[in-house]
Amino acid sequence: MALDTAKKQEIIAKYGRNATDTGSSEVQIALLTNRISELTEHLKVFKKDHASRLGLLKLVGQRRRLMKYFKRTNKDAYMKLVSDLGIRDNI
Repeated sequence: MALDTAKKQEIIAKYGRNATDTGSSEVQIALLTNRISELTEHLKVFKKDHASRLGLLKLVGQRRRLMKYFKRTNKDAYMKLVSDLGIRDNI
C-alpha cells in the first residue's frame, strides 16, 4: 500500500517548494490524498477489510487537519492546491 519512491518523488517535485521539500503542507496534503485514493480503490474491491478502513479514516482526519491549517495560513495557495488535487473545500 505504501507509495513507491518514484511516485513520491514526482509528487514532491510537483507540489514542493524546492527539490528537498517534504514537510510543507502542500506536499503532505498531496501525499495523503494519493494514499487516500489508493486505499479507497482497495476498499472497493475488499469490502470487509475493516483494518484498512480504519486507517483510511485516520488519514482523512489527518489531511483535514492539515487542510484547515493551510487554509488559515495561506488561502490563495490552498485554493490552488484544492483545485489541482480535485478535492472538495468543505473546511
